[in-house]
Amino acid sequence: MNNIRLLEEKINYQFHDRSLLENAVTHSSYMKECNREGQSNERLEFLGDAFFDAIIGEALYKMFPRKEEGFLSRTRATLVCEKSLAKVALALCIGDHLLLGHGEERSGGRQRESILADTMEAIFGAVYLDGGFEAAKQVVLALFEQAIDDARHGKYVVTDYKTALQEKLQSQGITDIKYELLQESGPDHDKTFLVQLSVEGKPQATGQGKSKKQAEQCAAEAMMEREMNVF
Repeated sequence: MNNIRLLEEKINYQFHDRSLLENAVTHSSYMKECNREGQSNERLEFLGDAFFDAIIGEALYKMFPRKEEGFLSRTRATLVCEKSLAKVALALCIGDHLLLGHGEERSGGRQRESILADTMEAIFGAVYLDGGFEAAKQVVLALFEQAIDDARHGKYVVTDYKTALQEKLQSQGITDIKYELLQESGPDHDKTFLVQLSVEGKPQATGQGKSKKQAEQCAAEAMMEREMNVF
């Protein structure tokens, strides 16, 4: 059941315009199947993503006054990634509030990381439109307080393997890094992607995931663990 007031309590923000929050939890599959007027949460997700990055970036900039850009970028990538957003969403039981189409409902959409992460970003966008930047900042910093504290104490795991690999290779003068989609399989609502990573024209690793981005990350992780012993 989509209880907007309960969701407000979970994120500790009361909306002036609750329709914004309702929009934030409305998935595109619901709009299509139910023939509803209006929009899904995709535009709010776009907006929330930008402010989420900025808020976390500012927090890290102030937290680590002596760290270089590369460290700050990698740390931010870890905190703003899909897995990090989905973890917070699961803790808040955001899935209980989603408006989904029947197909997404049957295929486990309420627990799918990509949908949960997108919804969190949409919620941040909705808070920004309703209360401004400071309101969005307060909500983000409160929800990610533990993750930010873990970063402060070095208790985080690199999840943006593509960026980490790129920086490692570029430090060696290597810039020819390419990801090629080899295979796409499965039904539209549950596809699997297979990607090949090549460096200077030579295949190095493959990765598989439920999105192209996830498959690319897996390929980069495989190469780093095999060739560079980074972790």
